[in-house]
Amino acid sequence: MATFQYIATSNGSNKIVKGEIEALGRDDAIKSITKQQLTPISIKPVTKLSNEIKFSLLKPRNIKQDELSIFTRQLSTMINAGVPLTRSLNSLQEHAENPVFRDTLENIKGDVESGVSLADALSKHPKVFSDIYVNMVRAGEAAGILDEVLNRLAVQQEKSATIRKKIKSAMTYPVVLVVISVLAFFGLMIFVIPKIGQIIIDLGGPDAELPLITKIMLGISNFIISFWYILFPVIGVCCVGIKKYLATPQGKTKFHIAILKLPAVSTIIKKVAVARFARTYASLIGAGVSVIEALSITSRTVGNKVYESALQEACTRLENGEQLSRVIEEKSDLFPSILAQMLAVGEETGQTDTVLAKVADFYEEEVDTAIESISSIIEPVMIVFMGGMVGLIAASVMLPIASLSQNVKE
Repeated sequence: MATFQYIATSNGSNKIVKGEIEALGRDDAIKSITKQQLTPISIKPVTKLSNEIKFSLLKPRNIKQDELSIFTRQLSTMINAGVPLTRSLNSLQEHAENPVFRDTLENIKGDVESGVSLADALSKHPKVFSDIYVNMVRAGEAAGILDEVLNRLAVQQEKSATIRKKIKSAMTYPVVLVVISVLAFFGLMIFVIPKIGQIIIDLGGPDAELPLITKIMLGISNFIISFWYILFPVIGVCCVGIKKYLATPQGKTKFHIAILKLPAVSTIIKKVAVARFARTYASLIGAGVSVIEALSITSRTVGNKVYESALQEACTRLENGEQLSRVIEEKSDLFPSILAQMLAVGEETGQTDTVLAKVADFYEEEVDTAIESISSIIEPVMIVFMGGMVGLIAASVMLPIASLSQNVKE
C-alpha cells in the first residue's frame, strides 16, 4: 500500500478538498477519491522518507527524568501484582506519550520476548538507562526481587529529581537578575551615557575638569561604541571556549575543585554529593550488587570529579582489604564524620543499605534547608549589586552636574 496526497473538488459545491489516501497505485487512488463524490485535481505519492523527516522534526528528542521515574514505578507495581514482564512492558509501551520513549520500550519488549534479560535489553539504551539502573535491575533479576529493586530505583530517581529541581529553582532568580543587569549596563553605556556626556561637555566646555568616575564611565562607553564589532564577538568566543573547556575532563576537574572552595556554595555542593553517594550506594548494595562494583558505579554518579576521584581511590583500597568506613574517615575534607561512623555501624551489623538510606534522608533535608537559606540571601545581595551599578552610573552623571552648578554660582 502506498500513501497519496490529493487535491480535489467536491462535485456538489466545487469546494476544494485536501487529504491523504492509501491505495495500491495511482489508478486505485483516483477510483477511491471518485467514489467519495470528489473530482481529483492533483495526486502525488508521499514517500516514507518525507513522513519520517516530518515526524522526527515534531517528536521530542529526549526522555525526561519524570517519565523514567513514572515508568519505573508503574513497572514495579505491575510486576508486584503478578503481571508478566512482557505484558507489563507492552502495556506501558502502548500508553507512553513520548514517541521516543515508546520506540525505546518497543525495542526493549522485543528483546525480552526473544529471550534477552531485561537488564541486557535496557543496557542497549545507555542514553535512557544509566549504569546504576541496569546494574540494579540485573541484581534484582538474579535475586528474584525485581519489583522491590524497581521500587528502590523509583524512590532514588524521585529524590534526585527533587534535589535538581530545587537547585535549579534557587539558581533561576540570580541568573535572571545577572542577565538583566548585564543587558541594562550595555544599554546605558551605548544609549544613555554618551548623550549625558555630550550634555555635560556642552555645559562645561571642552576644558571642563570631570570627576574620575565620570571619566571612567565615558571611557567605557566610548570603547564599547567604538569597538562593539570586536568586543561582542570576543565575548561570544570566550563564552563558547569556556563552555567547551569545562566539558573536558581537565576543565571539569578544575571547575569542581574551584566550586568546593567557594564559601557558601561549597557547603551545598558537599551535602548534595554526600546525599547522592549515600542514596545510590545504599540502593546498589540493597539490590545485591557487590561492594566494589557498587562503589565504582556510585563514583560516576555523584556529579563531582573530586568526589569521583576519591571514591575511585577507595575502590582500589577496598580491593586491598581495607574497610570503606576507614577510607571515608580519612577523607574528612569531603565526607562528614557522621558518614564514616554510620558506615562502620552498617558494616558491623550487615545493614549498610538501611543505615545509608537514613543518612541520605538526613542530608537531603539538609540540602533543602541550605538551598532555602541561600535563596533568602541571594535576593538582597543581587538587589545591592544592581543598586550599586545604578548608583555608580548616577554618581558619574550627578557629580559633574553638581560641580558645574557650583561653578555657575561662583
